[in-house]
Amino acid sequence: MSTTTRIFLSVGLILTLFLGTTLTVQAQETESPQVRITQVDNSNFPNVTVYVSATNAAGEPVGIDPSTIQIYEDGQLMQLVDVQGGGDVASDESIPVTTMLVMDISGSMDKNDKITGAKEAAKSYVSQMRLGDQAGLIAYDTNVYTVQPITSDTSALTAAIDGLQTGSDTAMYDALMQAVAALESATGRKAILVLTDGMDNQSSNTIETVIAGIGTSGLTISAIGFGDVAASGQSGLDETGLKSLSERAGGVYAYASSADVLKSLFQQQSRVLQSEYKLTYVSPFTLRDGVNRNLTVALTGSPVVAEETYNPGGVLPEVSTTSLPLFLAILAGLLVLLFLPGLIGGISGALRSRKGGPGFGLGKPAHSARGRIKLK
Repeated sequence: MSTTTRIFLSVGLILTLFLGTTLTVQAQETESPQVRITQVDNSNFPNVTVYVSATNAAGEPVGIDPSTIQIYEDGQLMQLVDVQGGGDVASDESIPVTTMLVMDISGSMDKNDKITGAKEAAKSYVSQMRLGDQAGLIAYDTNVYTVQPITSDTSALTAAIDGLQTGSDTAMYDALMQAVAALESATGRKAILVLTDGMDNQSSNTIETVIAGIGTSGLTISAIGFGDVAASGQSGLDETGLKSLSERAGGVYAYASSADVLKSLFQQQSRVLQSEYKLTYVSPFTLRDGVNRNLTVALTGSPVVAEETYNPGGVLPEVSTTSLPLFLAILAGLLVLLFLPGLIGGISGALRSRKGGPGFGLGKPAHSARGRIKLK
């Protein structure tokens, strides 16, 4: 091979490597973020607050320009009245988060000392809490234990985690129901992070009752599996169920193959929650009519779209002031129809009583007892 040929081949190889690297970097820079609606808070309806996370393909939070975020309710573009959050990735203030850590302490957590790795992972999550954040700790085996109620005291949380000891079987869904109840009175962004290493075999609750229990509170549940995906039976990991739970509860599922991976996943969950955006708008559809509303979040100039539904509540549909007289007239008519049969029956009974009573000269005269003949 001649010297000239070798030079051309070398230059070509260098150019190929350079162009390939450049294109890879550009592709990474232009990669669209994955946007999710994580929670909808309509407790101050018609003010609606939507929490949105933006992550890359690896699940790490990424910063986006808040001015590019668009929210549609039932296809109509909403005007945002307040935008907060973004955290460190957006060089902005983080929104406070209340988290309930739900930890598996079943007997199988002793295998390969998984309980120690679980404790270290949970403590790393607590160590990343910021001013305004809160957390609690629920543990479960056959029973469910509220080890530490919701608090901002990281020392108390750390001590509670250190005190965990393994027990017997697994009642994860019962623990999740208790976690949902514990977060019911919490305001703002609230989330449950559950760790499990096996299948639920003791709960009286199911995935359906957990999802129903969340209701309109809007909290999310993310799950981390720390068991053996290849094992069968009760010692195996129900990844299908955990993925379904997380997806339906607005969270994410992840699998930890080791204690180090588990710790990284807990820390990543913390970063993602701390980097969410809090977006508030006033719904123009102000009646609590009990009908689901469709929400869509989009980014200007990006194909990214996230969808969710929320319900404004209302057992009985509300009515606008313009149609109130008509509504009251219809309601009065229904009440008349409801009580009319009883009223007519009462009047008829009274008339029958008057016809048979003495002194009115109506109907057949009453026979005196003295006019009767007794036959022997």
